[in-house]
Amino acid sequence: MSAASPVSPVSSAATPPTSAATRTPTQPLAAQLPAAQPPAAQPPAGRGQRLGWLLAFAVALAAVNLRPVVTSLGPQLHQVRTDLHMSATVAGLLTAVPSFCFAVFGFAAPALARRFGPILVVAAGMGAITAGVAARSAAGGTAVFLLLTAVALGGVAVANVLLPVVIKRYFPDRVGPMIGLYSMALSAGTALAAALAVPLTGALGGNWRVGLGSWAVLAALGVLVWVVTVVVRRDGRPTAQGAAAEVRLPIIRSRTAWALAIYFGCQATGAYATMGWLSQIYQDAGVSASTSGVLLALVMAIGVPVSFVLPNWAARRGDQRIFVVVLAGCGIAAYAGLAFAPAAGQWLWAVLLGLSNCAFPLVLTMIGLRARTSGGVAQLSAFSQGVGYLISIPGPILVGTFYQRTGGWALPLGFLAVLLVPQLLIGLRAARARHIEDEVAPTPVSA
Repeated sequence: MSAASPVSPVSSAATPPTSAATRTPTQPLAAQLPAAQPPAAQPPAGRGQRLGWLLAFAVALAAVNLRPVVTSLGPQLHQVRTDLHMSATVAGLLTAVPSFCFAVFGFAAPALARRFGPILVVAAGMGAITAGVAARSAAGGTAVFLLLTAVALGGVAVANVLLPVVIKRYFPDRVGPMIGLYSMALSAGTALAAALAVPLTGALGGNWRVGLGSWAVLAALGVLVWVVTVVVRRDGRPTAQGAAAEVRLPIIRSRTAWALAIYFGCQATGAYATMGWLSQIYQDAGVSASTSGVLLALVMAIGVPVSFVLPNWAARRGDQRIFVVVLAGCGIAAYAGLAFAPAAGQWLWAVLLGLSNCAFPLVLTMIGLRARTSGGVAQLSAFSQGVGYLISIPGPILVGTFYQRTGGWALPLGFLAVLLVPQLLIGLRAARARHIEDEVAPTPVSA
């Protein structure tokens, strides 16, 4: 695949045209958007193709590093708590820290991208992941451990927001396949970190500090590739002319943006609840600890192939409502099965839950398709993910509270199943074929 120059304010081939009826009635769409800039000088075909492959590899490698910060810690949390004298309350707080950091740091990503360019900011984010993961393994106390974890999660947050922007900007005709590559790599990194965290620590001598810190090596490889990408592309920072042409959208007024944010928050709630509690659900039903771990790995592994093909399918359609319905149906069936026959259909429920969690690559695809420009995608991605992660913070905590108070899983699973109803209804709104620029009038950003 070859990299493309930054997309112009007209729609790319990956996004269907929008009817005139949906445009802002008070002003023609052409007047609302900046004038198209002259195309940048293109590199020779062979060099352009090599740069495209380099950037695609960099996107995949960054995605692999976005979840081990969290999923490598969970299986070893007991050791970490004991060594750092961490209270149960603080340990519970750790489940909310990722969503909080993703929201807070994610909101800052568009401004950083406008100032320095998305490629350079993602490279810096990879550096923060590397530094935070490596340094927290040497933390001598709980406060320092939490602070350094937040540094790593800050890097994850900006990459979360800006990788879809990089894809929209440099692969405007391949949004679906590239979002699929990104989502597949993210799912693979999530599953590998969860499955290998304990065996890797054992192979390195059984010290959790060495085991957790070793994931910084993979992140450091990502830093190297992104630094090379910054150097060889030499186009990470916007030119003065390009910066003057960018626009700021009053995105808070866009109904589509709010629909994407709420949909993102609902699916993130279910995903984090799954990662945090599924093993316990199975074990309480009599499934062995080892088998419950395999079932959790299966849930995450389902996302690897599906996350690759689903965005491509979704991008080819005018809207994505059929996918919203199917994924919500899989989730409702999975939660019902876990509530009434968790052990009898354990493998089926894991597969259905894994499919339901593929709402994540679906919403990433919709974010990439609901704005016309890479700048619009940056703002939409930051808003949707920032607000979405804030919405998701109470969910896993509520699941734990319901479980502790009732001593069973009927109420927590019922809560997660009911949550899929607004996810479905809001998702139908978010999946409609339209652009946020047709709902809100953009204003130029001063250079």
